[in-house]
Amino acid sequence: MPSTEIILTENIPGLGAEADVVKVRRGYARNFLLPQGKAYEVTKRSLRQLDNLKAKRATREAAELNESEELARRIGKLKVVFTLETGETGKAFGSVTAQDLVKRLKNELGNEIDRHRVVLEHPLKTTGEHEVSIKLHHDVTATFAFQIKSATEEAPKGDAVGDAGEKNRPPKKRPETK
Repeated sequence: MPSTEIILTENIPGLGAEADVVKVRRGYARNFLLPQGKAYEVTKRSLRQLDNLKAKRATREAAELNESEELARRIGKLKVVFTLETGETGKAFGSVTAQDLVKRLKNELGNEIDRHRVVLEHPLKTTGEHEVSIKLHHDVTATFAFQIKSATEEAPKGDAVGDAGEKNRPPKKRPETK
């Protein structure tokens, strides 16, 4: 198969990172990577420019790592409570999913996190303390601790207005059938 060597100018999943020299098929390089500006051909001149790309990549990766570490610290300090409706037996009607966690984190911290980075095997339906790992960077994993409470626990028991209103209401009459 005819192949050619190219230098990537940005991260391409499954192929390589910025400033990597990779071998790809000529058609892929000629029809996609080169016209899109995602890569350029390996020449003597481009090999000299490779040092610039590597320096730019190193500064970008260092900034991403620092940002991820700061976000991990902020997530670790966060105390969040989710409320679920539960039945008489204590079984939850709903669940807490990765999407719910991401929405809550965005509201609390203001940072957008991809829901696929949350390591959650199945939606959580039980009350109590829970911990979930969030992969922010390939070197940084944050642990997000939160609590799930039942909505019936939070409702005041024996509420005079709510209970009295229900008890004093006349029963509904059903229409008579012939």
